[in-house]
Amino acid sequence: MKIKLKPFITGNADAGKTKPAPSWIAWRRALRLYFVLPSILPALLGGVMAWAGGYPLHLFHFALVVIGVTVNHFGLNLVDDVLDYRHAVDLKKGDEKNFFAGGSGVLPEGLLRDTQMLKVACLFFLTTAAIGVYLTYACGWPVLMLGIFGMASSIFYTTPPIRFGYRGFGELGLLVNFGPVIVMGSYYVQAQTLATPPLMASLVPGFMMWSMIIINEIPDYETDRLGGKWNLVARCGKKTGVVLYGTGLTIAYGILIAGALLNTLSPFILLGLISLPFAVKSFAVLGRHLNDPFKMAPANLAMIKVHGITAAAMIIAYLIEVIRL
Repeated sequence: MKIKLKPFITGNADAGKTKPAPSWIAWRRALRLYFVLPSILPALLGGVMAWAGGYPLHLFHFALVVIGVTVNHFGLNLVDDVLDYRHAVDLKKGDEKNFFAGGSGVLPEGLLRDTQMLKVACLFFLTTAAIGVYLTYACGWPVLMLGIFGMASSIFYTTPPIRFGYRGFGELGLLVNFGPVIVMGSYYVQAQTLATPPLMASLVPGFMMWSMIIINEIPDYETDRLGGKWNLVARCGKKTGVVLYGTGLTIAYGILIAGALLNTLSPFILLGLISLPFAVKSFAVLGRHLNDPFKMAPANLAMIKVHGITAAAMIIAYLIEVIRL
């Protein structure tokens, strides 16, 4: 499988020149939509688990949670792109570039300005904050606590002076935020309480997000080190990165199996195991192309599928439980 970034220009046959593509294409690329499902799916999971637990589904609040985590993720992607660019982590690498690593590339290619992206990111974060304030008023203070933690993590992932993503804590931060924080927040909005099953279930997308960020850091090993982005792969090396990647997946699948066997989670949660072939494929690609960032792209794509298929299967498992009520 060969993935190649296409130049964002359109031909002009009459003039024999090229012109920039419409700006909306650059913005779509900057938002990195293929990485936003890891926010949306855990939010859906938390709400559906509350519904399956016998709590009424408040559709308006459910929609607000999904919108809130989505626009917050948009803001995170934009801020991360800008600050990585300013720290010379994301540089233009030519035509053959791993599409799933190294940021969107819109800044090195001059398609957007960093100030534009920061302004739009602020609008996204303000939208998230407004939704959080309303849900706190409607549902209770735990929403505020979880919301503040999630937004602060998004903002300070790459923002000085904290920028914990540069200090070896980014992977853990993403595990917590894209697992327990989103799932438990969504569950609480519906149930007005917290519980063990959603916490256990939340660790599955959490550890899969851990693995996703690890595998995306491997192709960026050299540029991250040059730019001072000392994430776990930059600190420990690519081979250790593969071990950390596999550890995250093993724990995630182990939780699925344990949850079903212990009757803590729905037995239908084992539907999540259907993503295993894509996990195996990712390891096969890593084994062959660990030192070739471009040829590693199918492994990155496979991990996106692993997360998406597993989380979707977990949601379906609890929708089945709703039907059985």
